[in-house]
Amino acid sequence: MAVIDHETKFDVDRMEASVVGIAADVGHHDSGMHHHQKAQLLYAPYGCMSITLYEADSSKRQCVLPPTKAAWIPAGVEHCAKMRNVVAYRSIYFDIDVFSDLPRTVKLLGVNPLLGALIERMAMWPWDMPEQQQTALIALFVEELHSAKELKLSLPMPNDKRLQAWLKRLQAGQHQAEQLKLMAGEIGASEKTISRIFSKQTGMSYQAWRQQWRLQTAIEQLAEGNSVSTVAFSLGFASDSAFISFFKQHLGNTPSQYFKKHY
Repeated sequence: MAVIDHETKFDVDRMEASVVGIAADVGHHDSGMHHHQKAQLLYAPYGCMSITLYEADSSKRQCVLPPTKAAWIPAGVEHCAKMRNVVAYRSIYFDIDVFSDLPRTVKLLGVNPLLGALIERMAMWPWDMPEQQQTALIALFVEELHSAKELKLSLPMPNDKRLQAWLKRLQAGQHQAEQLKLMAGEIGASEKTISRIFSKQTGMSYQAWRQQWRLQTAIEQLAEGNSVSTVAFSLGFASDSAFISFFKQHLGNTPSQYFKKHY
C-alpha cells in the first residue's frame, strides 16, 4: 500500500524496504518538526507547501515548494512541512546505506516530465514490491535527480534574539517585511545594526532578504487562489503592474503564466 490518509499509521524508519513511496491528498496540515533516518524527496503535482529546515550548523531556512517542484531533504535534517490548501503530496524515502550517491545537502529542484513521471510511479508502488523490479527505475531516477535544476526558493532566517518577535509576527501573517527604516524602528535598533545582523547571519542584505521573502509569500498566496490584486496589496506593491513586473523578474513568467504552467 502506498496511498495513505490521515488514519494510516506510518513510520518510515521502521520499514525495511530501501525505497518507500507514499501518496496522499491533504488539506490543512502541519507535520511538526521531525527528522528521518532515511533521505526524503517531497513533491507536489498541485498545491503549495512551506518547509522549515534546520541544517547541520543549526541554521534555520524557510522554503516554499510550488506545484511541480521537489525538495530533497537529506537523512537526519530536522524539518517541518505545512500545507494550507489541498496538496497532492508525494514523498519517497531512501535508505542512505544502500544509496550512498544521493545528495547530502538540502536542495529545491525543478522537475521535468520524466522525473515527475518517475516520482509518481515510485510514490505509488507497493511497499512490498521486490527490489529487483525497482532497479532500472531507481537508476533512472537518480540520474534525473542529479541533473535537475536547483531553484532559489529558500530563505535563510536570522537567529538574533532582537529579531525573533518580529519574525514570529511576520510568519504569522500579522505584518509584512517593511522597508529597512520602518523595520528598524519597529524593532528598536538602528538601520546599521539590522543591516549587519542580516549580512552576517543570512549572507544577504536586508533588502535582498525582503525581496526573497516577498517572492515566497507571493507564491504561497497565489497558490491558495488569491488574486494578483489581493497579493500585490498585501505585500505593499504600489500597483498590480509593479507586482507582476517583480514576479516576472524573479521567475521569468507573470503570475498567471507561472501557475498555468505549473498546475
